[in-house]
Amino acid sequence: MSPALRRPPRWLSPVFLLLGGLSFVLIWVMLALYLQKQVGWMALLAAVDVVLMLRLGGMARGTGRSVLALLATLAVCALALWGIVATQLGFSLGLGPWDSALRLGAHHAWTLTTLANGTLDWIALALAPLLAAWLAR
Repeated sequence: MSPALRRPPRWLSPVFLLLGGLSFVLIWVMLALYLQKQVGWMALLAAVDVVLMLRLGGMARGTGRSVLALLATLAVCALALWGIVATQLGFSLGLGPWDSALRLGAHHAWTLTTLANGTLDWIALALAPLLAAWLAR
């Protein structure tokens, strides 16, 4: 006899989402620093990662999961772009990534992000939340 499948506890989904999202941000920032590009295509992989974390955490299908996937993908993309800009700027100024991230202003971060991202990066960043919402349905 096969054991009965039990649904994971409700607290597991947010924990998976937080750990998976932060891990993905770290991977994205490290890859961007290694390649010395913004690697905007990682936003599409972030969408898949967010959906996977929600499914592994046992969150039920529906509108709630789609909306949460969309918002979490936006947050992962924003944190990754902030981390990339802060780390690159911090290296130039002799600051660590954390110190630079805390001192970086929103306007300055936006200006540097718009200068660094190309058209394909912006397309990937725009499609990623929609992809996450569609995959999470």
